Amino acid sequence: MAAKTTSNSRRALDRNRDPFLKGKITIGIVVSILFIAPIIWMLFVSIKPDGFSTSTPIEWFLPPYTISNYITIIMDSLILRWLFNSFFVAFVTTILTLIITSLAAFAISQMKFRFKNFIFIFFLLGLMIPGEATIIPLYEIVKNMNLIDSYSGLILPMIASPLGVIILKSFFDNVPKEIIESAIIDGCSYFKLFYKIVLPLAKPAIAAIGIFTFIGSWNNFLWPYLSILSETLYTLPVGLPVFNSTYSQAYVLPMTANAIASIPVIIAFLLFEKQIVKGISFTGIKG
Repeated sequence: MAAKTTSNSRRALDRNRDPFLKGKITIGIVVSILFIAPIIWMLFVSIKPDGFSTSTPIEWFLPPYTISNYITIIMDSLILRWLFNSFFVAFVTTILTLIITSLAAFAISQMKFRFKNFIFIFFLLGLMIPGEATIIPLYEIVKNMNLIDSYSGLILPMIASPLGVIILKSFFDNVPKEIIESAIIDGCSYFKLFYKIVLPLAKPAIAAIGIFTFIGSWNNFLWPYLSILSETLYTLPVGLPVFNSTYSQAYVLPMTANAIASIPVIIAFLLFEKQIVKGISFTGIKG
């Protein structure tokens, strides 16, 4: 009887098993190799002696190895400064964006005032305007405010996030009305309602918006390129091309600089992989 039950269980598992599972695994392995191979190549090139040349690609992966390139880049370039600038700008931009978008979304979702629907439509229209179309007026505004070539000029124009307001507004709309009404009856102010009740319930949405705001600010090239004049204020997306342009015929030092810039990002992804994947699945953004 037990043998028959085991046989039936195996047949049920066979029926439910994905017939394309092996093919999907194979495709996943191939795609992973395609993504990982350039990173591995970059790391091997970065530990080659400066001026090293090859006749075959396999020689990049063979000795000799050295870490002197890392010491040279750290001592003779501003890459650590650019790394700090990128992190500082991305971190502050993310914090300010989350504060402003969550407050705006809460007001539109839970508070009653005139032209509320019009303001929400205004945010929706903001998604239809490409960022490049606003660069010139944005630059003129920042210039007139004397914020060019400053951290404030890098951060403040980037904290407006129509998408963040829309996502959080939709999330706040789904908070049970009974909870909101009970809190108001008990004398809870709008700020306490926002801070102690609504905001804790929105942690998944907050995390998703924070992740994508940080990544977007970290990878932003156009605005820092236009608004920053001093080399000490460059972020990585601006500083690395400037550095690499001085070694247009070489591989080793540019790859070392790229490796130094990439290692913190790789470590951050490994540490926050689950949160990033959840953020992608939550917002439905594909990239």
